[in-house]
Amino acid sequence: MGPGYDTQILGFLLLGLSNKPEMQLPIFGFFLSMYLITVFGNLLIILAVSTDSNLHIPMYFFLASLSFVDICFTSTIIPKMLVNIQTQNKVITYTGCISQICFSLLFAGWDDFLLAVMAYDRFVAICHPLHYTVIMNPWLCGLLVLVSWIMSVLNSLLQSLMLLQLSFCSAVEIPHFFCELHQMTQLACSDTFLNDTVIYVSTVLLAGGPLAGILYSYSKIISSISRISSAQGKYKAFSTCASHLSVVSLFYCTVLGVYLSTAATQSSQASTVASVMYTVVTPMLNPFIYSLRNRDIKEALIRVMWGSNTQS
Repeated sequence: MGPGYDTQILGFLLLGLSNKPEMQLPIFGFFLSMYLITVFGNLLIILAVSTDSNLHIPMYFFLASLSFVDICFTSTIIPKMLVNIQTQNKVITYTGCISQICFSLLFAGWDDFLLAVMAYDRFVAICHPLHYTVIMNPWLCGLLVLVSWIMSVLNSLLQSLMLLQLSFCSAVEIPHFFCELHQMTQLACSDTFLNDTVIYVSTVLLAGGPLAGILYSYSKIISSISRISSAQGKYKAFSTCASHLSVVSLFYCTVLGVYLSTAATQSSQASTVASVMYTVVTPMLNPFIYSLRNRDIKEALIRVMWGSNTQS
């Protein structure tokens, strides 16, 4: 191993979104506000689903699971960033960086699988309404969430173990506000061919697979809706998918935006700014999308927040 390599490197420097001192306070306030809104909004969704018996159906069970994952995903990234800004210390330990990559991959993958599971739920509800309660029984719902979690864990562990095999230069700066897998492999001093191959294959399988499932489900849903004779019936059927479609579009468009911005500009700064969308903005907007577009969720949230007044 040549000079300048250190497999036991103690830590990295997270350069963040800006090096300008005058920008640190606005960035801190901006991300703290979004993080609190994300946690509070998703907790409200979980509370509404768990306390309202009208929402004890598969569709909302998956929604509550998605809200839980969004909280975990954002909490893996943003608190460390806020601490670094507050303490004016950009250092993250080697162990902390690997852990952040491991958990961010876990929750991002789980989020992706849950969106596919929710698409399947809508497919069964619209295309096979008479058999919905039989097909989407509690055992299958729990199994789908469990399998999604297991697949995400396996991918996360594989990528993390592969990353542990790499050597890094003794002083490494990460041009990002969190430890991101692709950026880390680019900074390695050792050969990353195997890592890049594993990343590419896992992305195709674990991102392309759920997306293909979502597209297939909605192709069947659209075909089924088109056969409904009344306009009101078509609207009612499609309205049950509107919130999920919005969340799926937001998730995939923001993730795609990160990779397109990186490929088009080769700028780490552009990739960093684009990453804000899927790490912070998307989890924050999901509760608003569902609460604004779904009457059952709106009524449940009103009962949660003003229950004592509405009951009196």
